[in-house]
Amino acid sequence: MEILDTTLRDGAQSESISYSVKDKLDIVHALDRAGISVIEAGNPGAVPKDMELFRALAGAKLKNARVAAFSPTRHRHTAAEQDPMLAALVRCGAPVAVVFGKASRAHAENVLAVSAAENLAMIGDSIRFLRAKGLTVYYDAEHYFDAYAEDRDYALETVRAALRAGASKAVLCDTNGGSLPARIAAVLTETIRAFGETESGAFGIHCHNDMGLAVACSMSAVEAGARHVQGTFLGFGERCGNACLSTLIPNLQFKLGFRAVPDEALRRFTREATLIADVSNQRLNRELPYVGRSAFAHKAGMHVDAMLKYHGAYEHIDPALVGNTRQIPVSEFAGRQTLFAKFARFFPDGDKDSPALLSVMNLLKAKEAAGYQYEAAEGSLELIIRRQVGMMRDFFELIDCTLIDRQPVRTGASSSALVKIRVNGRDELAAAEGDGPVHAIDSALRAALNRFYPTLGRTHLTDYKVRVLTPESATAAKVRVLIRSTDGESEWSTIGVSADIIEASYAALRDSIELKLINDMEIGAL
Repeated sequence: MEILDTTLRDGAQSESISYSVKDKLDIVHALDRAGISVIEAGNPGAVPKDMELFRALAGAKLKNARVAAFSPTRHRHTAAEQDPMLAALVRCGAPVAVVFGKASRAHAENVLAVSAAENLAMIGDSIRFLRAKGLTVYYDAEHYFDAYAEDRDYALETVRAALRAGASKAVLCDTNGGSLPARIAAVLTETIRAFGETESGAFGIHCHNDMGLAVACSMSAVEAGARHVQGTFLGFGERCGNACLSTLIPNLQFKLGFRAVPDEALRRFTREATLIADVSNQRLNRELPYVGRSAFAHKAGMHVDAMLKYHGAYEHIDPALVGNTRQIPVSEFAGRQTLFAKFARFFPDGDKDSPALLSVMNLLKAKEAAGYQYEAAEGSLELIIRRQVGMMRDFFELIDCTLIDRQPVRTGASSSALVKIRVNGRDELAAAEGDGPVHAIDSALRAALNRFYPTLGRTHLTDYKVRVLTPESATAAKVRVLIRSTDGESEWSTIGVSADIIEASYAALRDSIELKLINDMEIGAL
């Protein structure tokens, strides 16, 4: 099974995403580590930044992936040898070219303003030219399933023109995302039958998610004979996105028995999903199958009890197979047994009635009564347990923090912070500006700490939420601040509660920093 990821081309067309060349390079390497066979890196003839990316990739050493470049067929009334888009494909140095063309007679006549015959010539000429230049060529048959319903014979003829010209793959595209899985399977079966057994391995599938069925449709296509699958790793793409490969690949591997990526690459899926989301400036969807934080989360008491006895009770695979972990949120639905199971490494005596565990439970009850909620802030919960059992150290002391907030804001930053910290008896002073006092404190604190702990330079906040707990107190209300942080490989959440929003924010920030530092210390990264 061959997998083509088009995050850097189709995924980049998502309205909320914009990649720099460095971003794209980082994603290329993440996809390669995830075992992807082919990475469609962009359209060098249309996007200058993509040509720059292909130049940067010229010396890249990839373990699993080949790089592909994307382009339309030659322009009407232009010879393939003179077409600037095709010339860019050759010039960019990618070994694989993905060329898309019209499978629909109506699209050819009304969108491209060419005859049906000229459209076939455009497809064939473009592929022959690229093959003569030594490139492997995949042909994306745009709107194929709609075109097949409109004029079956012409849709098949466009594919025949591509394969005769030397395309190694004919990828049938559900471009509008409007086909049902049964329809996808039926059309693909008929198409393969029309070309015979000798071409049966030449067909691929490319589905969009406009009905939420891109993964299901892709699986139906594979069951019908497709042996090349396209999508984006996190489902990014225009409109409602593309087939989500971080879901589709495990489905193919675990449920249909196909080997899509190496097993060791599959075990990196959650880590690479986190990195790709971070580089894309997107929050990784908690509910995303396999790689989302909630994919293996168990909250209800009866479910937790069953899971502690038999992991297969509410999990269809071992989360470690995709690099994820089992989550058992500590909440009002779970008690001492849940806490022990989740943090057993901190209670080596194995006694669920130990004084240390009882002390933690009592402290949690007091904290929750004060407005803390650890179900969504397990980073802070871990720190509480560490402190109670003596497995935590102090990394820094805040000596002083001075804030200046300017109102009204006419230009530039609205706040500045001056922070003084002490680390191992040494004082450090740092100042920073920010868009508001919390941003200013965060920036100043990190500037001071980075001099002692350089690994903090890789961390940043991905989410910041404030919840008013006592609205009846008006502007004196107690608030709960929840923040989410990442270092590009993992994510964690921390919490702070106070009637002073700055104090609550600082408490959550401090927990976030200290959790990162203690984890780095334990793996020898400090």
